[in-house]
Amino acid sequence: MLETHVFLLILALFFALAAGLVGCFALMKRMLLASDVISHLALPGLGLAFLLKINPLVGGAATLFLGTVLVWQLGKKTGLATDATIGVVFASALAIGAAVTPREDLIDALFGELPQVSLRGFAAGVAASLVVILCLMLLKNRLVLSVFSPDLAATTGVNVNRADLYFLLLFSLTVLVGLRFMGTLLASALLILPAATARQFTDKLSHFLVVSSGVSLLSVVAGFALNALLLKLSTVGPAIVIFAALMFVASLLRQKI
Repeated sequence: MLETHVFLLILALFFALAAGLVGCFALMKRMLLASDVISHLALPGLGLAFLLKINPLVGGAATLFLGTVLVWQLGKKTGLATDATIGVVFASALAIGAAVTPREDLIDALFGELPQVSLRGFAAGVAASLVVILCLMLLKNRLVLSVFSPDLAATTGVNVNRADLYFLLLFSLTVLVGLRFMGTLLASALLILPAATARQFTDKLSHFLVVSSGVSLLSVVAGFALNALLLKLSTVGPAIVIFAALMFVASLLRQKI
């Protein structure tokens, strides 16, 4: 049991590191609220997986990435803002997910659980987190340029639409890693709160990335400890989010002092 919790904590820390970085770019792209909705795209897949008694992450990944590509295509074809297209897909995904998810599995799908982590699942989660981190570092300059000056990015050879797709896919991959222990409702919280907290402390990109990642990592460690010592819930997600929210409040109070 202890070994399982150690593996889960390590996996959660890798997820936190990736989430802290992705959240920074989501904030710069003004996608934080829209990003909260993306995690809900996994709900229909999770529901079908529970219904068919297969690995929930397989179903969640299928609808999450399908929904992400659909969001990107709708935005490109219709000219709608990303958050508008996400809202359209979100409403449909939430309705379908609620309809197909067995009632006894709905809470786990929404809020996560403390799952048994196999060695294969642990390795896959860590590898996915490392892919997100590496790709973000490689795409950092192109993403920043496409955020602040799309026209300049285009003239320098950056395909802005393709950069947006890459970012959405990396975002979805990060959410997927956190689905099992955070659930569809809370999986994106570590992409939103640490980035929002870090923004209160610095305007410099390198510092922004470091502070956001640090807040995310600290939230996971504190959340696991809070849940083990005090809350004792069947899932660690709420405890992590509570601590991250408290850190955001503390950052606001610091600004007023």
